[in-house]
Amino acid sequence: MKSLGPGEYAVQLPGEEGEGHFGLAVQDYTHSTAPNRRFADLVTQRLVKAALEGKPVPYSIEELREIAEHCTERDAAARKVERKMRKVAAAVLLRDRIGEEFKAIVTGVSDKGTFARTIAPPVDGRVMRGERGLRVGDKVQVKLVSVDPKRGFIDFARA
Repeated sequence: MKSLGPGEYAVQLPGEEGEGHFGLAVQDYTHSTAPNRRFADLVTQRLVKAALEGKPVPYSIEELREIAEHCTERDAAARKVERKMRKVAAAVLLRDRIGEEFKAIVTGVSDKGTFARTIAPPVDGRVMRGERGLRVGDKVQVKLVSVDPKRGFIDFARA
């Protein structure tokens, strides 16, 4: 899922060829949860209801495009907050475990650094020392060297 990236809300008009759903390998696709939980689901259910009742579509194409763009942006903002809070919680969880070693898997290597996820507890952090030569997917033993709960930072060294 991480390599695929997040989904995006998009308007597809009848007869238009769209990207469909990659994972399901289908062209015509929608999904929904409870309409009281997500605005995108409420919009989808209103469209389905109008179609089933033979009534006019309750939104213009431009309104639907604006709604799709807004929902995609809000989902991205929510993911950012959720990720930050998971990192803060993980740093709090590990603050008394400095110096301990953990089994981990390398999850990212970029100009920003090398990152790993420990197996237990499953937390993400940056490999600050000994990261040279590591590749995504490598299994590695890491040692917890520091945490910063306010910033949500967890730093490891290769053990």
